[in-house]
Parts: sequence; C-alpha cells; structure tokens
Amino acid sequence: MKKAWIGLMSGVLIFLLFPLTMGAQTDSSKILNLTLEEAITRALKNNLQLQIQILNPEISDLAVARAKEKFFPTLSFNFNRRSTVQASYSWLEATDKTMTDSEGYQTQLSQQIPTGGSLGISLNWDRTDTTARFQTINPRYSSTLRFTFSQPLLRDFGFKMSRREIIIAQTNLEISEYDLKKAIMDTIYSVEEAYWNLVYAIENLEVRRQALQLARELLEKNKKAVEIGTMASLEVLSAEAEVASREADIIAAEVQVKNAEDQLRRVLNLTRDESISEIKPVDKPRFVEQKVDLEECLQIALQNRPDLFSTRLQVENQEFNLSVARNQLLPNLSFSASYWSPGLSGDRILYLNDNPFTGVILGTIPGGASGALKDSFNFKYRNWSLSLTLDIPLSNAFSRANYAQAKLNLQQTLLRLKNQEEQVYLEVKNAVRAVQSNFQRVQAYRLARELAEKKLEAEQEKLRLGLSTNFMVLTYQRDLANQRTAELKAIIDYSLSLANLDRVLGTTLKTRNIELANLLERK
Repeated sequence: MKKAWIGLMSGVLIFLLFPLTMGAQTDSSKILNLTLEEAITRALKNNLQLQIQILNPEISDLAVARAKEKFFPTLSFNFNRRSTVQASYSWLEATDKTMTDSEGYQTQLSQQIPTGGSLGISLNWDRTDTTARFQTINPRYSSTLRFTFSQPLLRDFGFKMSRREIIIAQTNLEISEYDLKKAIMDTIYSVEEAYWNLVYAIENLEVRRQALQLARELLEKNKKAVEIGTMASLEVLSAEAEVASREADIIAAEVQVKNAEDQLRRVLNLTRDESISEIKPVDKPRFVEQKVDLEECLQIALQNRPDLFSTRLQVENQEFNLSVARNQLLPNLSFSASYWSPGLSGDRILYLNDNPFTGVILGTIPGGASGALKDSFNFKYRNWSLSLTLDIPLSNAFSRANYAQAKLNLQQTLLRLKNQEEQVYLEVKNAVRAVQSNFQRVQAYRLARELAEKKLEAEQEKLRLGLSTNFMVLTYQRDLANQRTAELKAIIDYSLSLANLDRVLGTTLKTRNIELANLLERK
C-alpha cells in the first residue's frame, strides 16, 4: 500500500512538473521581433558579403599611403672597413710587402620632388693608413660634402608623371567607396525584399487559415443539416474535400513562410544562430501613393548612381593612363647638377730636403681627423658640374604598344560607360513603370476583394434560404481567399517597387539617412 502511495505521488509530481519543463524548453528558444529598420541595421552590421566589401576602401586607402611613400625622404648610412696585404713589386714601394688599412663612412639623404626629379646630399669620410714608402700624408683623412640634383625634361617630367602611382591609388580609393555604396544599397534592398516576402508569406498563411476555418464551419453546418434531413450527404463529401484541399494549401503556405524566413536569416547572417527559433516581422506594408516622373527620376539617377560614378572614375583612370603612355614615347632628356666640397687632412711626413725619394724622414706634423670635415663644411675647395643627357631609343615598339593598348582601354571604358547609362535609363524606366502599375494593381485588387466579400455574404445568405449550393459558397470562399492574397501581394510589390526605385535612383542611403563614414567607423 505504501509503495502504491509513493508511486501515485511520483506520478502526480511528474504531471505537475512536466508543464514547467516544457516551458523551460520553450523559453530556451527566442522569438526575434524585427522592424524593417532593425533588420537593415543588423544586415549592415553582420552581412558577410557587405563586410567583405567594406574592407576594399581600407585596402585602397593603404595603397594610397604606400604610393605617397615615394616622396618621403630616404636616409641611408654606410660603413666599410678593409685591410689588405700584398707582395711588393718594387723595392721603391716596400722591401717585402705592403699593408694598407682603410675605413669609410657615408651618410646620404635623398628626396624625390614633385616635378619628377630628385635632390640629394651626402657626406663621405675615409681614413687610409699604409706601409708603402714615399707617402707624404699617412694616415690620410679625406671627406666630401656633395649636393646633387637631377631632373628629367621630357619623359617622366611633370607633377602628374611623378605622382602617377598616387593619382591612380586615390582614384581607385574613390572607386572602391562608390562600389561600397552600391553594395550597401543592394544589401538594403535585399533586406527589404526578404523582409516583405516574409510578411507576405505570414499574411498569406493567415488568409489560408481563415479560408480553412470558413470551410470547416460550412462542413459543420452541412453535417447538422444532413442529420436533420434537410441536406443530402453528398454535400458533406464536397465540403470535406474542400477542407482537405485547404489544409494542403496551409502546408504549402507554411513551407513558404519557412523559406522566406531562411532567406531573411541569410541576409542578416543568422543562418546558424540556433538560439533564434523564429523571426516575426513587426512592420506591416503601407499603401501610400507616391507620384513619380520618368524624366525627373532619370536626372536623379544620372546624378546619384554610385556605379555610374565608379565607371566615370574608371574613364578618368584610363585617360590618365593614356597620357602616361603618350609621355613614355618621348626621348629621355635629363639634366643633372652637382656641387661638392672635398677636404683632406692627416699626419704630414717631413723628408730630407722635402724629397720623399730620399727616404729619410725628419719628423711628422700631426693632422687631426676632423680637419678634412672642416675643409668640406667650410667649402674650402669648391667644385661643380652640369650635364645634359639625351637617350634616343632606336626602337620604341614596346612603348608604342603600351600607348595603343591605353587608347583601346579608354575606348572600351567609354563604351562601357555609354552602355551603362543606357542600362540605367532602362532600369529607371522599368522601376517607374513598376511603381505606377503596382499602385493601380493595389486599387484593382482592393476593389476585387471588397466585391468578393459582398458576393460571399450574399451567397451564404442564399444558402441559408435554400437558394444556393455548397459548391457555390465554397467557390466564393476560395475566390475571396485568392483576392485577399492578390491584394496583399500587390501591396508588397508596391512597397518593393518603391524600394527598388530608390535603389536604381541611387538615393537609398539618402532616403534612409545612412552615412558611409559612420558605417566605416562602426566597423
């Protein structure tokens, strides 16, 4: 008896705790309620394709910085030390062997200038100590302070030629920014399309459920009528068939909801987020007429489309490449100038009768290592040189081929721009037509739905009075469901056509008050 009582209490506890357990499982999954603006914000933050595209301006900006390094000054240092021992070829040089120790230091600062030339300043300092005979200064210290300037006068001359890498990199940066704007607008439209398609799928499912409920109510009425003998049993069969058909419609509508939700998940990068069990759109489609004019829209598109700006910048790039290729056909005439100041010091060796060939050393006069540097910096010995160099290639087939290729590339890009402008005109025309036609569709389907409601009410009243059949009522019910679905689809299409119009006009970011700089900062 005691065991039975314990078993009964355990069963009661399990029964009481079971709903709590089920509730905990339900709470572990999250229903995400989303407005359209929230969906767009999530997509701009998480969409993988957009994140890939956002990196392009950053990469292009680094390319600009790398190109500008060309005009940064370059400081270089060099040190060398050498010791040589070689046999003497003459007793005049040395009795057995000659030993020479030398070391040198070099410091150079060079700078590219915007005209295509270069400036440089260098300082050399050397020390030499040798055992060879008849040296008048040993060890010997020498230094040279040198200023150099070089400038091409034909090929590679000018601000554009010297800054061509920077100009190309900056243009590519602008192109990447316009491409990013287009990618953002495409992403926003993808979000709107997926969002409204999910709204349509959910509303369509609700319409189908209402239609099923009407069919079931009619089935119940028919069953009661058969029971009291006022209706033939065949009418029940037709009502049951209609219920089964509408249940199949619901299954298809549920699948459509799941597919639309998966598409929205993909755009929002929530495909693998298992914590979100369901996405519920909060916003409903609104039907507000928007007047559109084709010519006005075309002008707006030509002034705002980022892909048009991108292609125009590509034309500028090709025009610049053509000017560079034309410049490379010129001969190479260059001017160079140099100014230098040498210096010399060391221990001066005094010979008998001031004749080194006597070999008799009377003494030395010490000379400091800094003496050579003082001579150089005081410009004790001034030297300069000027030169013009002209190089005329006997054949410039390679340069001419580059020039011909640059001309073809420019022609190709101009044709691409013209073709794109024609495509923009077609897209704007289709978008304007879609807005206008969808507005008219909504009005037509709304009237059709209202008439279908009235026809169903009238037919149901006739059926109650025995003046109609189940078949006619079921037909009108299905007609009403179809008209409701058609009206909803027309409203969704109208909303999407307005979004697509913004996209083809290039005004999506302006309409939604989205700044590209803010988006890059959030990254």
